[in-house]
Amino acid sequence: MSKILSKTFLWMFVGLLVTFLTGYVISINPNMVEAVFESHIWWISIIVELVLVIYFSTRIAKMKPLSAKISFLLFSFVSGLTFSSTFIAFKLSSIMYVFLITALVFGIFGLIGYFTKIDITKLGTFLLMALLAIIICAIVNIFLQNETFDLILSIICILVFLAYTAYDINQVKRLYESGVNEEIVAVHGAFELYLDFFNIFVNLLSILGDNN
Repeated sequence: MSKILSKTFLWMFVGLLVTFLTGYVISINPNMVEAVFESHIWWISIIVELVLVIYFSTRIAKMKPLSAKISFLLFSFVSGLTFSSTFIAFKLSSIMYVFLITALVFGIFGLIGYFTKIDITKLGTFLLMALLAIIICAIVNIFLQNETFDLILSIICILVFLAYTAYDINQVKRLYESGVNEEIVAVHGAFELYLDFFNIFVNLLSILGDNN
Protein backbone atom coordinates (compact mmCIF):
# COMPACT_ATOMS: atom_id res chain seq x y z
CA MET A 1 0.00 0.00 0.00
CA SER A 2 2.86 2.37 0.80
CA LYS A 3 4.22 1.77 -2.72
CA ILE A 4 1.06 2.97 -4.46
CA LEU A 5 0.81 6.01 -2.19
CA SER A 6 4.45 6.87 -2.92
CA LYS A 7 3.70 6.77 -6.66
CA THR A 8 0.54 8.82 -6.16
CA PHE A 9 2.30 11.58 -4.22
CA LEU A 10 5.23 11.53 -6.64
CA TRP A 11 2.91 12.19 -9.58
CA MET A 12 1.04 14.83 -7.59
CA PHE A 13 4.36 16.56 -6.84
CA VAL A 14 5.37 16.40 -10.52
CA GLY A 15 2.03 17.94 -11.53
CA LEU A 16 2.36 20.76 -8.99
CA LEU A 17 5.97 21.35 -10.05
CA VAL A 18 4.96 21.68 -13.72
CA THR A 19 2.17 24.12 -12.78
CA PHE A 20 4.28 26.29 -10.49
CA LEU A 21 7.30 26.40 -12.81
CA THR A 22 5.13 27.24 -15.82
CA GLY A 23 3.37 30.01 -13.91
CA TYR A 24 6.59 31.44 -12.50
CA VAL A 25 8.49 31.43 -15.81
CA ILE A 26 5.63 33.23 -17.54
CA SER A 27 5.29 35.81 -14.73
CA ILE A 28 8.96 36.90 -14.92
CA ASN A 29 8.98 37.20 -18.69
CA PRO A 30 7.25 40.43 -19.86
CA ASN A 31 6.84 39.13 -23.42
CA MET A 32 5.14 35.97 -22.18
CA VAL A 33 2.91 37.97 -19.82
CA GLU A 34 1.86 40.16 -22.72
CA ALA A 35 1.25 37.14 -24.94
CA VAL A 36 -0.90 35.38 -22.32
CA PHE A 37 -2.89 38.26 -20.85
CA GLU A 38 -3.25 40.64 -23.79
CA SER A 39 -4.64 37.96 -26.06
CA HIS A 40 -7.24 35.23 -25.69
CA ILE A 41 -4.70 32.66 -24.44
CA TRP A 42 -5.62 33.08 -20.75
CA TRP A 43 -9.34 32.56 -21.34
CA ILE A 44 -8.71 29.70 -23.75
CA SER A 45 -6.48 28.11 -21.08
CA ILE A 46 -9.31 28.25 -18.54
CA ILE A 47 -11.71 26.57 -20.97
CA VAL A 48 -9.14 23.91 -21.92
CA GLU A 49 -8.42 23.34 -18.21
CA LEU A 50 -12.10 22.70 -17.48
CA VAL A 51 -12.44 20.40 -20.49
CA LEU A 52 -9.39 18.40 -19.35
CA VAL A 53 -10.80 18.08 -15.82
CA ILE A 54 -14.06 16.65 -17.18
CA TYR A 55 -12.31 14.42 -19.71
CA PHE A 56 -9.77 13.13 -17.22
CA SER A 57 -12.38 12.48 -14.53
CA THR A 58 -14.71 10.55 -16.84
CA ARG A 59 -12.16 8.67 -18.97
CA ILE A 60 -9.37 7.80 -16.52
CA ALA A 61 -10.61 4.24 -15.90
CA LYS A 62 -10.53 3.49 -19.66
CA MET A 63 -7.16 5.11 -20.37
CA LYS A 64 -3.86 3.37 -20.84
CA PRO A 65 -1.26 4.34 -18.21
CA LEU A 66 0.81 6.37 -20.70
CA SER A 67 -2.23 8.29 -21.96
CA ALA A 68 -3.26 9.04 -18.37
CA LYS A 69 0.20 10.39 -17.53
CA ILE A 70 0.37 12.57 -20.65
CA SER A 71 -3.13 13.94 -19.98
CA PHE A 72 -2.22 14.75 -16.38
CA LEU A 73 0.98 16.56 -17.39
CA LEU A 74 -0.90 18.49 -20.08
CA PHE A 75 -3.49 19.54 -17.52
CA SER A 76 -0.71 20.64 -15.13
CA PHE A 77 0.91 22.75 -17.86
CA VAL A 78 -2.36 24.44 -18.88
CA SER A 79 -3.09 25.13 -15.21
CA GLY A 80 0.31 26.81 -15.04
CA LEU A 81 -0.74 29.25 -17.78
CA THR A 82 -3.72 30.43 -15.74
CA PHE A 83 -1.78 30.23 -12.46
CA SER A 84 0.82 32.71 -13.75
CA SER A 85 -1.57 35.50 -12.75
CA THR A 86 -1.02 34.49 -9.12
CA PHE A 87 2.72 35.15 -9.33
CA ILE A 88 1.92 38.59 -10.74
CA ALA A 89 -0.73 39.39 -8.13
CA PHE A 90 1.07 38.10 -5.00
CA LYS A 91 4.56 38.45 -3.57
CA LEU A 92 6.74 35.37 -4.05
CA SER A 93 7.60 35.18 -0.33
CA SER A 94 3.89 35.16 0.47
CA ILE A 95 3.24 32.40 -2.06
CA MET A 96 5.98 30.22 -0.56
CA TYR A 97 4.73 30.86 2.98
CA VAL A 98 1.16 29.87 2.13
CA PHE A 99 2.45 26.87 0.16
CA LEU A 100 4.15 25.53 3.30
CA ILE A 101 1.00 26.05 5.37
CA THR A 102 -1.03 24.24 2.70
CA ALA A 103 1.44 21.33 2.66
CA LEU A 104 1.15 21.01 6.44
CA VAL A 105 -2.66 20.93 6.68
CA PHE A 106 -2.87 18.82 3.51
CA GLY A 107 -0.52 16.27 5.08
CA ILE A 108 -2.54 16.12 8.30
CA PHE A 109 -5.81 15.40 6.50
CA GLY A 110 -4.06 12.98 4.17
CA LEU A 111 -2.95 10.98 7.22
CA ILE A 112 -6.50 11.06 8.55
CA GLY A 113 -7.78 9.62 5.27
CA TYR A 114 -5.09 6.93 5.27
CA PHE A 115 -5.46 5.71 8.85
CA THR A 116 -9.20 6.14 9.42
CA LYS A 117 -11.19 2.95 9.90
CA ILE A 118 -14.47 4.77 9.29
CA ASP A 119 -16.26 4.18 5.98
CA ILE A 120 -16.14 7.63 4.35
CA THR A 121 -17.19 6.58 0.84
CA LYS A 122 -20.64 8.15 1.32
CA LEU A 123 -18.94 11.43 2.14
CA GLY A 124 -18.28 11.95 -1.59
CA THR A 125 -21.93 12.77 -2.37
CA PHE A 126 -22.14 15.44 0.34
CA LEU A 127 -18.81 16.95 -0.69
CA LEU A 128 -19.92 17.15 -4.32
CA MET A 129 -23.14 18.91 -3.29
CA ALA A 130 -21.15 21.36 -1.15
CA LEU A 131 -18.75 22.01 -4.03
CA LEU A 132 -21.60 22.72 -6.46
CA ALA A 133 -23.11 25.13 -3.92
CA ILE A 134 -19.75 26.93 -3.61
CA ILE A 135 -19.47 27.26 -7.40
CA ILE A 136 -22.99 28.71 -7.67
CA CYS A 137 -22.33 31.17 -4.83
CA ALA A 138 -19.00 32.18 -6.37
CA ILE A 139 -20.69 32.92 -9.70
CA VAL A 140 -23.36 35.01 -7.94
CA ASN A 141 -20.65 36.93 -6.05
CA ILE A 142 -18.98 37.88 -9.34
CA PHE A 143 -21.91 40.27 -9.77
CA LEU A 144 -22.31 41.17 -6.06
CA GLN A 145 -18.59 41.85 -5.46
CA ASN A 146 -19.08 41.33 -1.71
CA GLU A 147 -15.67 40.90 -0.03
CA THR A 148 -17.09 39.46 3.20
CA PHE A 149 -19.08 36.88 1.26
CA ASP A 150 -15.94 36.08 -0.75
CA LEU A 151 -13.98 35.51 2.49
CA ILE A 152 -16.67 33.18 3.85
CA LEU A 153 -16.70 31.24 0.57
CA SER A 154 -12.91 30.86 0.69
CA ILE A 155 -13.05 29.46 4.23
CA ILE A 156 -15.83 27.03 3.33
CA CYS A 157 -13.94 25.98 0.19
CA ILE A 158 -10.82 25.23 2.25
CA LEU A 159 -12.84 23.05 4.64
CA VAL A 160 -14.51 21.19 1.77
CA PHE A 161 -11.21 20.41 0.02
CA LEU A 162 -9.56 19.37 3.29
CA ALA A 163 -12.38 16.84 3.65
CA TYR A 164 -11.87 15.88 0.00
CA THR A 165 -8.18 15.21 0.77
CA ALA A 166 -9.05 12.61 3.39
CA TYR A 167 -11.73 11.16 1.10
CA ASP A 168 -9.44 10.91 -1.95
CA ILE A 169 -6.61 9.26 -0.01
CA ASN A 170 -9.14 6.71 1.20
CA GLN A 171 -10.34 6.22 -2.39
CA VAL A 172 -6.79 5.49 -3.55
CA LYS A 173 -6.64 2.70 -0.98
CA ARG A 174 -9.98 1.27 -2.10
CA LEU A 175 -9.14 1.41 -5.83
CA TYR A 176 -5.82 -0.31 -5.22
CA GLU A 177 -7.43 -3.03 -3.13
CA SER A 178 -10.13 -3.57 -5.80
CA GLY A 179 -7.48 -4.62 -8.33
CA VAL A 180 -7.42 -1.57 -10.63
CA ASN A 181 -4.17 -1.11 -12.60
CA GLU A 182 -1.55 0.29 -10.23
CA GLU A 183 -0.32 3.00 -12.63
CA ILE A 184 -3.88 4.17 -13.30
CA VAL A 185 -4.63 4.31 -9.58
CA ALA A 186 -1.49 6.37 -8.95
CA VAL A 187 -2.18 8.94 -11.70
CA HIS A 188 -5.89 9.16 -10.89
CA GLY A 189 -5.11 9.64 -7.20
CA ALA A 190 -2.46 12.24 -8.06
CA PHE A 191 -4.97 14.16 -10.20
CA GLU A 192 -7.61 14.23 -7.44
CA LEU A 193 -5.10 15.18 -4.74
CA TYR A 194 -3.58 17.82 -7.03
CA LEU A 195 -7.01 19.47 -7.28
CA ASP A 196 -7.45 19.27 -3.50
CA PHE A 197 -4.03 20.78 -2.76
CA PHE A 198 -4.34 23.47 -5.42
CA ASN A 199 -7.76 24.64 -4.26
CA ILE A 200 -6.70 24.73 -0.61
CA PHE A 201 -3.60 26.71 -1.59
CA VAL A 202 -5.41 29.24 -3.78
CA ASN A 203 -8.08 29.95 -1.17
CA LEU A 204 -5.57 30.22 1.67
CA LEU A 205 -3.55 32.60 -0.49
CA SER A 206 -6.60 34.79 -1.06
CA ILE A 207 -6.97 35.08 2.74
CA LEU A 208 -3.35 35.23 3.96
CA GLY A 209 -1.38 36.38 0.91
CA ASP A 210 0.30 39.77 0.51
CA ASN A 211 -0.62 41.09 -2.92
CA ASN A 212 1.32 43.38 -5.19
